[in-house]
Amino acid sequence: MIETLKQSDRSTGAKRDVVAGGIVVAAILLFVGTGSTVMQAVVNTMIGIGGGPDRALAAAMVLNVALILFGWRRYEDLNREIRERTEAEQRARYLADTDPLTGFLNRRSLLATGQQQIAKAIADKRHVALFLLDLDHFKTVNDIHGHAAGDRVLQVAAERMSAILPPNATKARLGGDEFVAMLAFEPSARATIDALAAELVAALETSVTHDAQQIRIGASLGIALADDASVTMETMVRQADIAMYNCKDEGRNRFCWFEPGMEMAVQVRNQIETGIREGMPRGEFVPHFEPQVDIASGRLVGFEMLMRWESLEYGMIPPERFIPVAEESGLIGELSLQVIRHAMEIAKSWDPSILLAVNISPQQLKDPWFSQKLTKLLVEVGFPASQLEVEITESSLFENLPLVRSIVTSLKNQGVSLSLDDFGTGYSSLSHLRALPFDRIKIDRSFVAAMRGSPDAQAIVVAIVRLGESLAMPITAEGVEDEATAIELTRLGCAKGQGWYFGRAASAADTERLLADRGLLRTSMLPPTSPDTGSDTGGAEPLRKTA
Repeated sequence: MIETLKQSDRSTGAKRDVVAGGIVVAAILLFVGTGSTVMQAVVNTMIGIGGGPDRALAAAMVLNVALILFGWRRYEDLNREIRERTEAEQRARYLADTDPLTGFLNRRSLLATGQQQIAKAIADKRHVALFLLDLDHFKTVNDIHGHAAGDRVLQVAAERMSAILPPNATKARLGGDEFVAMLAFEPSARATIDALAAELVAALETSVTHDAQQIRIGASLGIALADDASVTMETMVRQADIAMYNCKDEGRNRFCWFEPGMEMAVQVRNQIETGIREGMPRGEFVPHFEPQVDIASGRLVGFEMLMRWESLEYGMIPPERFIPVAEESGLIGELSLQVIRHAMEIAKSWDPSILLAVNISPQQLKDPWFSQKLTKLLVEVGFPASQLEVEITESSLFENLPLVRSIVTSLKNQGVSLSLDDFGTGYSSLSHLRALPFDRIKIDRSFVAAMRGSPDAQAIVVAIVRLGESLAMPITAEGVEDEATAIELTRLGCAKGQGWYFGRAASAADTERLLADRGLLRTSMLPPTSPDTGSDTGGAEPLRKTA
C-alpha cells in the first residue's frame, strides 16, 4: 500500500513537471514571436516613429518573461530535489548495508554480497577464507563497565581488525560482539591466513582504555574455507561459528580451522544443553558428598558437595561433561543454587560439627546479587551459615576483584566460611589473600598427586603449607589417594585432606549411613528404630579407601 502511494506521488509529480515544461516551452516560443515586434515598436517610439508598442503584445511579452523565470526557478528546484533525493537514497543504502557503530557491513549485506565474492574467487582459481571472531567475556564488559564501555571495545576491535586485514578484505559485524572477515587467497598461501588470524588474536588481547580504566579483552576466532563454488555463505558462517566455539572450549584467545568432526561435537553440546534445561525441573541434578577429614586423626570433619547428573535418558553423566556447557549457556547459576538447596536440606540432619563445602562457579561471582541469593537460600532452608563453607577458585579473583571482594565480605558477615580452591594453579598473590577474608586454602590435587615423584611438586606443597601457617589459614589437600601421601601431608602440617584414600563422593543415602554409623546425625533426625550407633566414639574412627 505504501509503495503504491509512493508510486502515485511520483506519477503526479512527473505530470506536473511535464505540464510546467510545456508551459515554459510555449512561453519561450511566444516570447520569440512577440518580443521582436514589441521591442521594434519600443525602439521606433524612442526615435519618434510610431505610437508605441501594442499594449496587448507588451502584456503578452511581460507574461512570457514571467513564465520563463518561473520555468528557470522550477528547473533549479528540480535539480536540488534530485540531488537531495540521490543523497538520501545513498544514506539509506549506507544505513541499510552498514553497521553504524563500526562502519563494517552488517549481516544482511554480508550474506547478500558474500556469495558473489565466493563465485568470483573460485572462477579465478582462488580459495576464500571466512574469519568469524567473537570477543571473549564481552558480556562481562557490559555488566561491569557499562554499555558505553562495551561500544568503545567494539569500535577499538573494529579499528584493530582494519589495521591488520588487507584493504580488499570484506569486513562485517554480524551483531553483538561477533565480527566476520572474508578474503580470497591463493591455495598455496594458507600459511598467510594462519599468520593473519594469529595477528588478529594477538592484537585483540591488548587491553582497551576507557575512562581511565584498562579493559581486558580477548578473542576466539574460527575459520571456514570455500574451495569450490558449491559452498554457500550460510554454510561458511555456520562452520566458522562451530570452529570459534571449539576455540572457546580449548581455552579461548586462539584460532582454529573448521573440521568436520567439530559439527558432531556441537550437536552433542546442544543435546547436553537441552538435557540440562529439561532435567532441572525434573530434579535430575543431585548432590554427592566427598568426605573431608582431619589427616592426623582421621576424624570426619565435613563433606564437599559435588554435583551429579542422573539423566533419565543418558544415565549418570560426570560433571566435567555438563558443567562447562551450563557455564557457557548461562544456566550454571540457577543449576548450582538448585543443587545447593538440595544439599542443605540433606545436611540439616548432620551433626553441627560437620561442615558442608560447596563450589561456586566463576560465572556466579559475576552476579552482584549472588551473596543475597545464597543468604536467602540459607534462611529458606533453615541451614546454619556457620556450617557452610564456600569454595572459590583463585582464577575467579581476576575477573572483577572489587565485585568478588564485595560478595565474599557479605558472605563472611553472614557467618559463612570461605575457602580459596585450586590454589597454585592460578595467579593469586599475597595481597589477594590478605585483602580477602578467606578462612582456608585448598592445595590443588595436581600438586598432591605428583608430590611423591616430583621434588618440585613437593616443594610447592611445602611452600603453600608454610604460607598458610604464616597467614593463620589452615590447609586442605585435595587428591589424597594413598596412605604414604596422607602420612607425608601430616608430617608437613597439612590439616585437612580429601580424596579416594578417605572415600569417594557418595550419594545422600550412603552419606547418611556413614554419618549414622559414626553417630554424627542430629538425634532429632534419627528414625525411632535406629540402633545404638556408638556415638561415644565421636566419629574418631579414620576413614580409609575401600577395596
